[in-house]
Amino acid sequence: MISSHHNHRVFTTPADGTPILAFIGTSGSGKTTLLRQLIPLLRAQGLAIGLIKTTHHDFEIDIPGKDSYELRKAGATQVLLASRHRMALIAEQSPAAAEPDLQYLLSRLDTTSLDLVLIEGMKHAAIPKIEVHRNGLSSTWLYPEINDVIALACDSQPPALPHPTILGLHDMASIANFIMEHLKHNP
Repeated sequence: MISSHHNHRVFTTPADGTPILAFIGTSGSGKTTLLRQLIPLLRAQGLAIGLIKTTHHDFEIDIPGKDSYELRKAGATQVLLASRHRMALIAEQSPAAAEPDLQYLLSRLDTTSLDLVLIEGMKHAAIPKIEVHRNGLSSTWLYPEINDVIALACDSQPPALPHPTILGLHDMASIANFIMEHLKHNP
């Protein structure tokens, strides 16, 4: 279980207790860029990292002309593409499907082999979050309206409210250290 500094809620983690941490922010705030730079630093600390990226847009990860793409387009609703190097599951969702549920998404990961699951998005999930905010992109902050924010990674002054830890948006070492400390104090 992980507890938040913000409102002292207890968070549900996968059955094996793997910690979860979400990165939230407005579109274009730099969440993906931050994670691309942060993950190698966490890996250097010996952590095995899983990642869930949610999006509100339709997306295509397969390539037209490839067997897996053509078989899915022929009507297979789930295609598992596998080699000794990696595996990918492509599953068609019903057009009426709701946004993916966090517990369902976590069940698709082998969390027993992970030390931390990072999530890009899922701002309404009851899990600890770091808000990514880039000056000039938006004057709107998600914090404090969004619960469970434990830190703000930003390049400008946050709202004049009691707030969680403030981290420099471009100081990846400090963000990585904050996460490592958070994991030590919230096993």
